[in-house]
Amino acid sequence: MINIKKLSETNMSKSLYASYKPFSMVDGEGFRSVLFVSGCVFNCKGCYNKSIQDFGNGIVYDNIIEDKIIEDLRHEKVQGLTLLGGEPMLNTEVCLSICNRVREEFGDTKDIWCWTGYTWEELQESISCNTVNSKKQLELLKMIDILIDGRFEQDKIDTTGKLRFRGSSNQKVVDVKQSLLYNSKVEANENYEE
Repeated sequence: MINIKKLSETNMSKSLYASYKPFSMVDGEGFRSVLFVSGCVFNCKGCYNKSIQDFGNGIVYDNIIEDKIIEDLRHEKVQGLTLLGGEPMLNTEVCLSICNRVREEFGDTKDIWCWTGYTWEELQESISCNTVNSKKQLELLKMIDILIDGRFEQDKIDTTGKLRFRGSSNQKVVDVKQSLLYNSKVEANENYEE
């Protein structure tokens, strides 16, 4: 069992990222620029990104990669940025840096998607701890449009291919802006089942 309070108190971010894909069509709607951050504590059985669970492995995130991401996002066909991991909500240094820059450069014309092992409810619990780390999680959450929440559960794997953007049926597609507005998880209105 993951201790959410302990996670909220611990700064695990080492400002590393694992990889970057300038143009992807599978990590959210439309063409996307995709940043994989380093480090995750959830250790989901069947995780396809096991190699980037170590917070100490990766490439130092700097202005060069950030400028490259912004340049790629300038392409009119690119709909937005996707944050994957590892665990973005535990690598807030990198994620806050790029999300702040995206909002400065593009406002809301580019959307931000994020996959997290936290459930919405766990994130709210973490944020309520009011630690430095949890304040960064809230700051990051406020910049995200769509959050895919929940740990991958191999026994709930989608073998039908009907669940868009989710690997297992427990994961939800969350409309973050609406969820924050109503102080309750609001699933996205779009049809994310084929």
